[in-house]
Amino acid sequence: MTKVMWRLLPLMALMFLVNQLDRVNVSFAALTMNRDLGLSTLDYAWGAGIFFIAYFAFEVPSNLILERVGARRWIGRIMISWGLVTCATMLVKGPASFLTMRFLLGMAEAGFVPGLLLYIAWWFPPQYRARATAIFFFCAPVGNAVAGLLSVPLLAMDGIAGLRGWQWMFLTEGVPALLLGLYVLRRLPDRPRNASWLAPQEREWLEQQVESGAPHGGVIAQLRAILNRRTALLSAIYLTRNIAMYGVSLFLPLILSGAGLSDGQVGLTAAIPFACAAVGAVIWGAHSDRHNERHWHTIAAMALAAACLALAAMTGASVWSLAAVSLAAVGLYAQAVCFWSLPPLMLSATAAAAGIAAINATGNLGGFLGPYLVGASARGGDFSIGLYLMAGCAALSAGLSYLLMRLRWETKA
Repeated sequence: MTKVMWRLLPLMALMFLVNQLDRVNVSFAALTMNRDLGLSTLDYAWGAGIFFIAYFAFEVPSNLILERVGARRWIGRIMISWGLVTCATMLVKGPASFLTMRFLLGMAEAGFVPGLLLYIAWWFPPQYRARATAIFFFCAPVGNAVAGLLSVPLLAMDGIAGLRGWQWMFLTEGVPALLLGLYVLRRLPDRPRNASWLAPQEREWLEQQVESGAPHGGVIAQLRAILNRRTALLSAIYLTRNIAMYGVSLFLPLILSGAGLSDGQVGLTAAIPFACAAVGAVIWGAHSDRHNERHWHTIAAMALAAACLALAAMTGASVWSLAAVSLAAVGLYAQAVCFWSLPPLMLSATAAAAGIAAINATGNLGGFLGPYLVGASARGGDFSIGLYLMAGCAALSAGLSYLLMRLRWETKA
């Protein structure tokens, strides 16, 4: 397992970091892009969110195709596709083309996150999956922080070679996905039996260990598993969490800009909450692993996020608000680390592929609803109503998580 972790997790973490970078760079590009393209706050909210409509529509089919053709070819295809679309986003000219490219990006990325989660189930026995998922999701807030730091020099390239700073941002940040996609096509092993760096007896042992966690059953059986009430409740928990998370993360640069910060200051300041989230989520996940407990850690994470988002709305533009948003980010990202340990525990092997994809696809609709709610409720530079709405969604996620815990207890009884 040490071999597997060192061979696969650094690559998967880097892939996920690049994924997050290409997903949130639009929030920093918006600092100058909105003005150049004539986008209103609501236009931007639609563009930021329509990505997730396409993601939702194509995610379950994508995961089922991955199961059939293998992770190497399908994940490599996904990364090359989204890298090309990200680079092409530099060519947008107005609201219509902006919406189109964001929709195409959602199509291109669909299946990536649940595909990697399924890949973890193919390579890591149940007792190793929580720590593997924690390392994997550690790169979500790191990607946001890196996007903020990169926005400073990239936006400063405004005018070089006749391109605006936001155009340089899309072009530069799309290339890593292209290169990684080509590497994955050549080097990523689909299953333990394909790993030349494992001894024959190691491959055999690992295949036996993960067999119970691998998905079984045909497409019809897996689609039927999506209607499972546990899948529905898990989807609702992740949906409400993502409404809060994406509502904050995709509008944070504009919120900070509205507080009077320059573009350079916004990039540096926006990195603070996500850096805190990266560290906090790892500590939270380690504590969850040490106590072998997932439900209360998921509930507590969302309760923390709800309280701190409400506090951020109350305190306005201040250092206290930034501190509250940073603590809220810890809760939002820590929730994902613990939450994704629950589906393998609560879904049958038959439901694994379609169930994980359905949860992630439904949950990612929050990426449309969150930015839309924040954008529609904005009044000039005041986003306090939106923050209160995001706090309410986080609180609802905590309540649904408690219901899930009760459902599991009742089932056991």
